[in-house]
Amino acid sequence: MEPAYHFFPTAQLQELLNQLSENGYTCIGPIARDDTIIFDEINAVEQLPAGITDSQAPGHYSLETNNTSKYFDWANGPQALKPLLFAPREELWSSHHTADGTLGFSEPEHEANKIAVIGARACDIAALKIHDQHFLEQQFVDPYYKARRDNLLVIAVNCSQPADTCFCHSTGDGPFVETGFDIALTELDDGFLIDVQTSKAKSICSALELQEPTSKQLDEAKSIKRGASKQTRQLPDIDIKSRLLGELSSDAWHDIASNCLSCGNCTSVCPTCFCHSENDMSTLDGTSTEHYREWDSCFTQGHSYIHGITIRSETSQRYRQWLSHKFSSWHDQFGRSGCVGCGRCITWCPVGIDVTESLAQLVERRRG
Repeated sequence: MEPAYHFFPTAQLQELLNQLSENGYTCIGPIARDDTIIFDEINAVEQLPAGITDSQAPGHYSLETNNTSKYFDWANGPQALKPLLFAPREELWSSHHTADGTLGFSEPEHEANKIAVIGARACDIAALKIHDQHFLEQQFVDPYYKARRDNLLVIAVNCSQPADTCFCHSTGDGPFVETGFDIALTELDDGFLIDVQTSKAKSICSALELQEPTSKQLDEAKSIKRGASKQTRQLPDIDIKSRLLGELSSDAWHDIASNCLSCGNCTSVCPTCFCHSENDMSTLDGTSTEHYREWDSCFTQGHSYIHGITIRSETSQRYRQWLSHKFSSWHDQFGRSGCVGCGRCITWCPVGIDVTESLAQLVERRRG
């Protein structure tokens, strides 16, 4: 089913930001900082990365200027939506000594402000759906995630410039977003096609002077989608889930992980990884303790430490755990792979390990 597109000229993008502010939203958008594209608070279109694109390769990321004035002519940066909803570090509860010598417990107040994020890509929306399953649709609902999720408005932007490391077309998650957003934008040379999905988004967009798109504008959007779908990387065309389960004892894991530093970069930038640790911080006088949840990685030695034993003491075992969970056992948890094809793990790996090549290597060994 084709989206119900309307069109507004580039000059009205500021009005969209104004309407978000007037409706009580803090707008989070992409800015160029520290030689990358990151999400931060914005209130003016001048803060957006106009005329900037990104160059990505295994272990490489850089920004470049181009000859356009587009604001979203780039693939992605190291962040997705994950830090906005699943906080990298947050207090869950605290304990303290009471006057009668017993322990008292309290839960901190977590204020969830209304946030509108502009610039989310199709891969990020797919990852958001997985996190919704994990944090909201299991036996226990995470109240902190839920509060943030309930106050989030998502303005997606369809990709026009896939990076060399992107393979979302191969996973079926992009490059154009189809569901899971409030507003979706497709940036054209002279403005934006807009697809408004939710009632709260329709209220915000009511102040925009929307027009019926011309056939030329619709053709331009189709051309952008065709171009963004032509990605150089893809997953092996096999039953990866079953193949990985049959390769758990393969020597290939040692070959693949021989360059891995166990640094955890891949899990930090991955939009779907949700491993965490829980730690206590006590005051110096021992009268109170705060209990924190913070991001963790299955590549750390402490992640598999149980009762004096490190279950996965070797890097090859940790890489096998990550890859086999992401592409195999994740199906049993969520009905799909845990990879959305964003390519961030390839770009931000300091030694340039390519997950698509790792999977292909396992396939070739079996064929041989």
